[in-house]
Amino acid sequence: MEPPRSGDLNYLWWLALAGAGGLLLYLLAPILTPFLLAAILAYVCNPLVVRMHKRKVGRAFAAALVLLLLFIAFIVMLLILLPLLVKQVRTMAEQAPLYIDWLKNIVGPWVERVFGIQLEVGFVRDWVAEHMAEIRGLAAKLLPSLKSGGLALVAFFVNLVLVPMVLFYFLRDWDKLVVLIDEAIPRRWHDQAVTILREIDEVLGQFLRGQLLVMLLMGVFYTLGLWLAGLDYALSVGMIAGLVTFVPYLGFIIGVSLATLTGLLQFHEFTPLIWVWVVFVSGNLLEGYVLVPGVVGERIGLHPVAVIFALLAFGQLFGFFGVLLALPASAALLVWLRLVRNKYLVSDVYKSG
Repeated sequence: MEPPRSGDLNYLWWLALAGAGGLLLYLLAPILTPFLLAAILAYVCNPLVVRMHKRKVGRAFAAALVLLLLFIAFIVMLLILLPLLVKQVRTMAEQAPLYIDWLKNIVGPWVERVFGIQLEVGFVRDWVAEHMAEIRGLAAKLLPSLKSGGLALVAFFVNLVLVPMVLFYFLRDWDKLVVLIDEAIPRRWHDQAVTILREIDEVLGQFLRGQLLVMLLMGVFYTLGLWLAGLDYALSVGMIAGLVTFVPYLGFIIGVSLATLTGLLQFHEFTPLIWVWVVFVSGNLLEGYVLVPGVVGERIGLHPVAVIFALLAFGQLFGFFGVLLALPASAALLVWLRLVRNKYLVSDVYKSG
């Protein structure tokens, strides 16, 4: 039996290192979320810092300016959306009795006439009254969880402070980090690795920056469309639907659900909702056939089904950290699969068939 060659041993070492790195990511996933979020924001914002730096602005000062712009944009969005959401929830709670009466007097008879099913709206109230003691007992059992909930709240505020701080250092030292990564690549793999990393950078950069623009444009489109349709809280519903469009079809589903519920509470009939649905159908067509091909680019090759699978798979493995990691990992995997496919097509295994 021949002893393993040095090249095979090197591959085994790199495979073991990759496995150890994956295991470490899995174990540290709960604390890596703010760092990964800061890294993604730094990746998106770094071109702006580079442009400022080329105009004789120090990287530290440019990073601080970009961080200030992000903070202002976040505060403005929060000041616009949060009061609207609070007001909308309060209004929905106040109109709940009217909504129950509408279900009882209009929807109930219609369901019974068409489907032969008697819709009892009051059974929820009766069920709650009968099981009130059990509900109170369950609430008492849930009281100990307040401690973990408090810890989660503390972790949220810690991340709220940690993300901007890490983001600043990433933006300031991004060029140095790139140099360190470049120097760590083995020389015999350097040229090929740099080519792959540049392609990943091109694919991922175009996807992320283009998707952010698509989210903004779709939020504006939905807001204007719902406002023209006469829907109350068009701004909050439209912006939420637009911001969630980074997951294929999720923005459409959430937007239609929120707008339909809001419209039912507002109009108490289905006819005005037709224009609301027209807005979302038009927006879905605009996103799929105009904005995504034109802004993001079809050549990226990230199929919607692949994106959904990646988000679910990484989310299942790593939680919210995995959701943040899903798209960068998918883009890198896509580039690697293209490389493997190209090598396979010129290999003897393929040609000999």
